[in-house]
Amino acid sequence: QVQLVESGGGLVQAGGSLRLSCAASGSILSIYAMNWYRQAPGKQRELVARITSGGSSNYANSVKGRFTISRDNAKNTVYLQMNSLKPEDTAVYYCNAAVTTTAPLKYEANYWGQGTQVTVSS
Repeated sequence: QVQLVESGGGLVQAGGSLRLSCAASGSILSIYAMNWYRQAPGKQRELVARITSGGSSNYANSVKGRFTISRDNAKNTVYLQMNSLKPEDTAVYYCNAAVTTTAPLKYEANYWGQGTQVTVSS
């Protein structure tokens, strides 16, 4: 069993910053990619940023230069620093991780957090 718990969402004015965190816990052998997705009302869930265990990262064009993804492999935690926030960044942000578990041994699956609301006011 693996759990992802996000934190750090909230209400912020346009131009402000927020930092999201997502901690993975449970029967974890290794985590390859850790990702942040978001879903705005009436829209499909979209990939915002992705980081591999080796530190390679990529971003959606809409957030390049404003958002930074990072991770602490020792803590199985991924972060999303969001700067220069815009009203169009308003969404529920979800953490996702590609995990290999210890129980069942070497079982690979994607896990999702419960989501955290980010609201940017104009």
